[in-house]
Amino acid sequence: MTQTEKQKMLAGALYLAGDPEIQADQLAAKQWMTRYNAALALPAGERRALLAERLGSVGVDAVIRPPFHCDYGYNIHLGDGVFLNFNCVILDVVEVRIGAGTQIGPAVQLYTADHPRDAATRRTGLEFGRPIVIGEHVWIGGGAIILPGVTIGDNAVIGAGAVVTRDVPAGATALGNPARVR
Repeated sequence: MTQTEKQKMLAGALYLAGDPEIQADQLAAKQWMTRYNAALALPAGERRALLAERLGSVGVDAVIRPPFHCDYGYNIHLGDGVFLNFNCVILDVVEVRIGAGTQIGPAVQLYTADHPRDAATRRTGLEFGRPIVIGEHVWIGGGAIILPGVTIGDNAVIGAGAVVTRDVPAGATALGNPARVR
């Protein structure tokens, strides 16, 4: 059976991002972000209801401070008490899971989107994604970037401005560019 481009995307396989179904999902996410990002002055409960409209799952007392940007939204899963500060970006072509009690600073970027290393394949417009998993009670400092396929263990700390290219074990502190466990 032939998979649609969206099915390929969700499976982490090579897919064409210009596919009409995928473009329609991105447009729906843009329309939702316009509403969500205009909701900064609304009570937290109303913003949480907006999050529940678009995200894959939203735990109790999860907060994302607008502005917030994502590709689709439905691949993002927030545990209880998750907090994302202003101006976070999540490129969620595949799943992003953020565990309970995790705190994410302003301007943090989570990238599941990836591209083929071979230039000829890139020219075809094909891309793919690798999931990001962030454990419970993780603290990610402002401006950090988490690259595709990274897992961060429970209770880890990611320093401000770090570029996380590899998995970070539970309880570890990772700093720098590229981030190194200290």
